[in-house]
Amino acid sequence: MGYRIVVVGATGNVGHEMLNILAEREFPVDEIAALASRKSLGTEVSFGDRTLKTTDLDTFDFTGWDMALFAVGSEATQKYAPKAAAAGCVVIDNSSLYRYDADVPLIVPEVNPQAVHGYAKKNIIANPNCSTAQMVVALKPLHDRATIKRVVVSTYQSVSGAGKEGMDELWDQTKSIYNPTDSKPPTKFTKQIAFNVIPHIDVFLDSGETKEEWKMVAETKKILDPKVKVTATCVRVPVFVGHSESINIEFENPLDADEARDILRESPGIMVIDKREDGGYVTPIECVGDYATFISRIRDDSTIENGINLWCVSDNLRKGAALNAVQIAELLGRECLKKG
Repeated sequence: MGYRIVVVGATGNVGHEMLNILAEREFPVDEIAALASRKSLGTEVSFGDRTLKTTDLDTFDFTGWDMALFAVGSEATQKYAPKAAAAGCVVIDNSSLYRYDADVPLIVPEVNPQAVHGYAKKNIIANPNCSTAQMVVALKPLHDRATIKRVVVSTYQSVSGAGKEGMDELWDQTKSIYNPTDSKPPTKFTKQIAFNVIPHIDVFLDSGETKEEWKMVAETKKILDPKVKVTATCVRVPVFVGHSESINIEFENPLDADEARDILRESPGIMVIDKREDGGYVTPIECVGDYATFISRIRDDSTIENGINLWCVSDNLRKGAALNAVQIAELLGRECLKKG
């Protein structure tokens, strides 16, 4: 017996990936509905070898449906997620709306699967920020071994993290570089993104950090351990898909690069590609379409006691969003709903 599944925002980048991954992983689906706003009503989307027509989110009745994977912004989620939850349909939300709610579990299945049992408080589970998700997958097994004191992370985040508009802007600006008469000034980003990097994602806070940087701190503490200190610098780069992170980790207990490499090789959701030679590492373009979080450039940090550096790359539309949501659905079904 399978589940009745709803994908909300099925025509967007993340919704599209959710449908792909549900099919790829052969999630036990008895019935599936693809929902979108009225402007996308009737748009066809793919689910495995099937074609689905989107239906209207505004008039949809969630009664009798088991899970709803939400891939819409916080404003729409605020309106429709409580309706779904009240109808008995468990919401797995990809927006930031519920991530910091104490009554809503924030889950990365490789890191804190036990938190799924808290879903019943509001019938809602939150999916973390894309940059946080891949980082905590890398941190968890190392934290279990040597207890992390502090993390310093710099991110190199692709434009797909800003949605279709971000991808279109990079594409259009790149073309315009070679055609000066067709200038494409920034509209989605604050400065030109083509052939550039922008140290600014989301709004600035009074502290001087951006909200994206604050999210990484708050979410890592909620998912991994509130005692871990985190500082982040988040940068948008001219890459279409795939987030990269340079992570410096300080531990309470001794842990060298060789042991860290061995631990990471055996850890769920991680693929270690770490050869000290030309090309012996993974770049964003190589991780697109893959489920894994890739780790490279593992090395000791000689400037601190018990410190290592590593390079972390993942497909942000997958592990950073859609894949993690589907993994949560699998975990929820396995541990709590127990149908399939």
